Amino acid sequence: MTDIALDRGAPERARFESRPNAAVIARDAGVPVLDVVIPVYNEQADLAASVRRLHRHLQDSFPFPARITIADNASDDDTPRVSAELAAELSDVRVVRIEQKGRGRALHAVWSESDAQVLAYMDVDLSTELTALAPLVAPLISGHSDLAIGTRLGRGARVIRGAKREVISRCYNLILKSALAAGFSDAQCGFKAIRADVAQLLLPHVADTDWFFDTELLVLAERSGLRIHEVPVDWVDDPDSRVDILATAVADLKGIARLLRGFTDGSIPVHAIAAQLGPASEPPRSLLRQVVRFAAVGIVSTAAYIALFMLMQGWLGAQLANLIVLLVTAIGNTAANRRFTFGIGGLGRVTRHHVEGLIVFGVALAITSGALVLLHAVVAEPHDLLELSVLVLANLVATAVRFVLLRDWVFHPRRTR
Repeated sequence: MTDIALDRGAPERARFESRPNAAVIARDAGVPVLDVVIPVYNEQADLAASVRRLHRHLQDSFPFPARITIADNASDDDTPRVSAELAAELSDVRVVRIEQKGRGRALHAVWSESDAQVLAYMDVDLSTELTALAPLVAPLISGHSDLAIGTRLGRGARVIRGAKREVISRCYNLILKSALAAGFSDAQCGFKAIRADVAQLLLPHVADTDWFFDTELLVLAERSGLRIHEVPVDWVDDPDSRVDILATAVADLKGIARLLRGFTDGSIPVHAIAAQLGPASEPPRSLLRQVVRFAAVGIVSTAAYIALFMLMQGWLGAQLANLIVLLVTAIGNTAANRRFTFGIGGLGRVTRHHVEGLIVFGVALAITSGALVLLHAVVAEPHDLLELSVLVLANLVATAVRFVLLRDWVFHPRRTR
């Protein structure tokens, strides 16, 4: 994440200040640059081979001091013994025992007390190819980015997994994009990292202690204006995964609902977090808040539409009256939604927004005019009230289409920066 400052030697020119280099801080403090956490619960069969493989990779291919932390998540099989033997055998391997289950709880506990400057985690099955580890953490070490995630859904990713998990993963991430305006592509890949200084500010606000922990952390980070780096990974599904897909999906949906409530009522202090982390852009608004505000603007616009149409229908006829009234209300609607629903102030790109708003108006006009044409094709001389009813219904459909186009095209965050 970067802040903007003025270069004193060139007062007219701005420059960016990145976060401190984590490798330099770690060297001066005599601590590891990277701490890779492996949360485990009853993994006696796979743990030793996976830790040895990761340890060998870090020693042979990773250029900075690193540590492996086995987070024993209340295992009741032979995992504690295997973990202790690995810690005794391999340098820079340690074990932390957490007496309650929950992957999020384990990560929260270990990350909170780690002295490393960059904190990562990966699943014990090592489904993600380890060659992605250095690209994952490099921008965090340099100070360029704040968090990093492996993505199985980004361009360049190579994934082997069943159709069921593929569909579930894509549907879940689509829900996140729709409900929480998430900009990251893959919330569930067990291959993530975060700068320690950022983690210390975000972790106290992460409530989930299980599988939704990752999603909640990423959403909070994004809404706080932090930079999230994505790395396309090579990923092979673990056929022996014991994750309860249905229970996890239900818990995730509950987590999304909790975040929506928190962002709506202000109980999740994203603005305060953003202020602590430095200047940032306005956090994206949630779908729920946008829908509520869009609906309020729509109610006013519809009322104005009805009043103006009834006033002008007798003078100009239904089609021309519909054209003029829809144009007038569309311009006002676009301006109101620009400021009130999507939080865009000032005059930047205002002309483009209104031109594109008129294109959206054209789509709405086609829907409502098409409804009139269809009505007159079915009923030779419809009553004025019937015409009005059909137009109101068509206008509601057009309104839904307008919301999607305004949100995902005209006022999409990537096109308004």
